[in-house]
Amino acid sequence: MKALTLTKAEKTRIRELVAHYTLNRETFDTFLQGLRAQVLGSRRLRPFLHSLNWRSKDPRHLNDKLRRKFLEARKRGRPLAITKQNLFLKINDLAGLRLLHLHTRQFEAINQGLRELFKEESYRVIEGPTARTWDDESRAFFAKLKVSTQRSPSLYTSVHYVIRPNVRYTCEIQVRTLMEEVWGEVDHIVNYPHRTNSVACREQIAALARATSTCSRLVDSIFRSHEIHTARQRRKR
Repeated sequence: MKALTLTKAEKTRIRELVAHYTLNRETFDTFLQGLRAQVLGSRRLRPFLHSLNWRSKDPRHLNDKLRRKFLEARKRGRPLAITKQNLFLKINDLAGLRLLHLHTRQFEAINQGLRELFKEESYRVIEGPTARTWDDESRAFFAKLKVSTQRSPSLYTSVHYVIRPNVRYTCEIQVRTLMEEVWGEVDHIVNYPHRTNSVACREQIAALARATSTCSRLVDSIFRSHEIHTARQRRKR
């Protein structure tokens, strides 16, 4: 079967959309600086966070994403209704903030803190929280917190929110442990924006996902043991 290719008109439209975003990228950078300050300034969130990462989307990555979307739309036989007027709402990860924490149980407090922040700042939550995970134990954990889950065949693990700070654009927020971040950073370099053709790399990244999951459980166990030990020591005093 002949591979689908972009038409001349589609290529022109993608260039125009990327150029439009590039001209307005500073808007996303400015918003992210403010959101970062709000998160770090939150007394509910700060005690549970290890660090933050943030970025506005690289125009080259937006170009690749739009190319994939146009080809997928053509394959389905449906036009892709992305224009300059709705680009910032249709593509939800032009602005991205990632919250990193040490162990799994901290997520409950982080989720509550984020919900309070969204309410205080009048940020509308249009998606999430949704936990994307390949691990059955992780799905069970999030289900207990009434967080919806999606199976992640790529071995990706992260909790996603999409917020709308105003009528013009959206922002994606991710929450994950430091161990999950290790896998995510390696996978991003090797597989984004185009997946590697190396069988060895794919197998090693799958092994890394399982190793980081095991490390996350070990960190969880260490903190539970530490809490139990500390409580026993206090009772002895």
